[in-house]
Amino acid sequence: MHGVPDHAEPPQTSPQGSVDDAAAPRASRRPVKAVLFDFHGTLAQVEEPRRWVLEAAAACGVTLDPVRATSLADRLLTAGRAGGPLPARVPPRLAELWADRDLYEHAHRAAYTGLAETVDAGIEGFAEALYERLLVADGWLPYPDTTPTLTALRDAGVKVAVVSNIGFDLRPHFDTWGLTDLVDAFVLSYEVGRCKPDPAIFWRACGMLGVDPEQTLMVGDTPADAGAVAAGCAVLVLPAADPGRENGLGAVLDLALPA
Repeated sequence: MHGVPDHAEPPQTSPQGSVDDAAAPRASRRPVKAVLFDFHGTLAQVEEPRRWVLEAAAACGVTLDPVRATSLADRLLTAGRAGGPLPARVPPRLAELWADRDLYEHAHRAAYTGLAETVDAGIEGFAEALYERLLVADGWLPYPDTTPTLTALRDAGVKVAVVSNIGFDLRPHFDTWGLTDLVDAFVLSYEVGRCKPDPAIFWRACGMLGVDPEQTLMVGDTPADAGAVAAGCAVLVLPAADPGRENGLGAVLDLALPA
């Protein structure tokens, strides 16, 4: 794992960024030269829960009826799903893995398969099959405004990074979706050893892009993404949106591109 320095030094800029700053008149800020995007809930969403369960069961050689699949999906969501709601309860035996899930690949897999195993589905290998759905592009659905937004930024010469708290590699997903050429850097927590909202992960992203945080906009959907304010970036927090529906990414272009 490649970690950032233990005592990462902030760039010599004033931490002026905030949600309000991002929406302020352009004259009050330096031009946006880069946009950092969260992944889950911002660029893509995990597949619908019942489909997740049906596909995982099928991979184990089991065909579930829709009623049982729905019941299992509800129980698994309560237990905790990667890309879904936080677990209602983390068993003590999984507490350490849960705490480290976004820092190490093995911890991410073990934490989420362990949570899935608390639901007795009676299907051999089911927890692993559920986790494997995360690792394939078919288990995710990019928002419909993702490609147009990334394309417009690339055409305008604005640099783009994906900054995600995650325990597995997202690059194959972007390859499958044909989006890799629209992303200049992937800054993944398990690779850089820092998790949002730690300012160090945002400084690392800016460093990889060669831009000043004060010229950077962070786009996400959680308070962790808003942590970029402490790194000196402007921040846009998007509303929650269901898979297949636009989630407001078009606002990025209003903020980042010249009028």
